[in-house]
Amino acid sequence: MNTAPQTHIDMQELARRIDALRPTLLRLAQLQLRNPAWAEDAVSETVLAVLQGAQRFNGASQLKTWIVGILKHKVLDQLRQHMREPVAAGANDAGEEEDLDALLYRSDGHFRDMPEHWADPCSELQRDQFFAVLEACLEHLPNRQGRVFLMREWLEIDSRVICQELDIAPTNLWIQLHRARLRLRECLQANWFGAPPR
Repeated sequence: MNTAPQTHIDMQELARRIDALRPTLLRLAQLQLRNPAWAEDAVSETVLAVLQGAQRFNGASQLKTWIVGILKHKVLDQLRQHMREPVAAGANDAGEEEDLDALLYRSDGHFRDMPEHWADPCSELQRDQFFAVLEACLEHLPNRQGRVFLMREWLEIDSRVICQELDIAPTNLWIQLHRARLRLRECLQANWFGAPPR
């Protein structure tokens, strides 16, 4: 039996909040789907689901968290629907095979340049500017790396399922995730942690 109090949602206020959140939802969907039409579909379906389910929102989480949770499911639906369609390689995929290890590590396996101290990650993650930089870094990942990384880390899809859906070997998945993490680390190091104070 659910004893959580029901929270009455003013539909005009809800529409205003959805409208303000829509650009963020669209960016999140585009980061994963890499197709503007699919991302727009996922966001539209999310908005429809939020409006239809507004009276079931019980206030147990923040409204934004609830809406982003719905978006995750709609993005998964879009991925399932379009997973078997070929994805065109992007211009930045050409350098994907570049040996990042040689750029980051010395021959003895140690970092060429030690990362800056990243301070307290919890407090850093609270800053909106950090998320803006992170989103920009994600957008610059090669298509396949970005897709695999977001499927695993944002959508929390099981590795086995990703391998089946993308028809890749587990070793290839690990390599793609490793390269994506290295690229994100370098981008965040250059644009956030190693950047001058804002």
